[in-house]
Amino acid sequence: MYIASILAAGLVLAAPDFDGVPVAEEQLAALHAGADTVSNEMRVNGTVAGNAALNVNSGANTISSGAFSNAAGLPVAIQNSGANVLIQNATIINIQLQ
Repeated sequence: MYIASILAAGLVLAAPDFDGVPVAEEQLAALHAGADTVSNEMRVNGTVAGNAALNVNSGANTISSGAFSNAAGLPVAIQNSGANVLIQNATIINIQLQ
C-alpha cells in the first residue's frame, strides 16, 4: 500500500546502496556463462547418541498411490516410523545448459 501510494504520487524510489567493491570486468569475463568445475558440499553430519526409547510402538510408513499426482518440481518424501531417529535431507541439483 505504501509503495503504491509513492508510485501513484509520481515519486521515484532510490536504489539501495551497496558497500562492496565492484568486480573488475576482466574477472567477470573469466567467470561468465558458467565454469567447467562443479563443487558441491553437503553437511549432513548429525548424530543421535545417549537416547532411550521405552514402550514405543513404531508403525509402518506408506505412501499411497496418487500421493504425488499432479506434483510439480522435485517432490521429496521424508518418513520416520522409529524412535530416536535423526533425519537429514539434502538435495543438490546441477543443471548444465549447453
